[in-house]
Amino acid sequence: MNILVVDDDREIVDSIAIFLSGENYTVFKAYDGIEALDILTEKDVHLMILDIMMPKLDGIRTLMKLRESKNVPVILLSAKSEDADKILGLTAGADDYVTKPFNPSELVARVKSQLRRYTTLGSIGKQNNEISIDGLVLNTESKTVKVDGEDVRLTSTEYKILELLARNRGRLFSADDIYRNVWNEDNIVGDKTIAVHIRHIREKIEINPKEPRYLKVVWGIGYKID
Repeated sequence: MNILVVDDDREIVDSIAIFLSGENYTVFKAYDGIEALDILTEKDVHLMILDIMMPKLDGIRTLMKLRESKNVPVILLSAKSEDADKILGLTAGADDYVTKPFNPSELVARVKSQLRRYTTLGSIGKQNNEISIDGLVLNTESKTVKVDGEDVRLTSTEYKILELLARNRGRLFSADDIYRNVWNEDNIVGDKTIAVHIRHIREKIEINPKEPRYLKVVWGIGYKID
């Protein structure tokens, strides 16, 4: 697999390249958006790690230009952690977002995850007794869960909550909605009870629970899977 790393900080590029090369990836290097787009026209690139703040052509404009012709996964890098910056990047077509400074092992895990989704898993689909959302797969018969091919152990209640959200991808459920659907009762428990279950699920299925890929919280309203 070929990965293009783009950042105007050469030390960061070299550091990322060392970790990726250690995982047997071929790494191409670029130091601004224009150079990155040139490499993309000349080389077969399977994933790009792209810094946002760069000279000549910034990461967002580079990404928008890329999306005119290619759908390779893009992981954005930025020193900014504000939600508005993340939303801007994801709206422009990014597949994931990592804030500097980052843990190299986490970045490599995110690279592997995106490549699996790109090459084998595809997007949402349902086959036989499976609900598949990118790398998240639920078997509704065996009540088991896998993330990027790895088994995840959930409690019975955690599984029921996850299946409810996965079957209704994009739909927002309040804590009361989840309680009624999972416990089949009208008695309402406190939001904290549901929040604890959601936190445990996130810790088990997300690479970084603080920046969830699947299970999203809309504060004060509810929960959903995107």
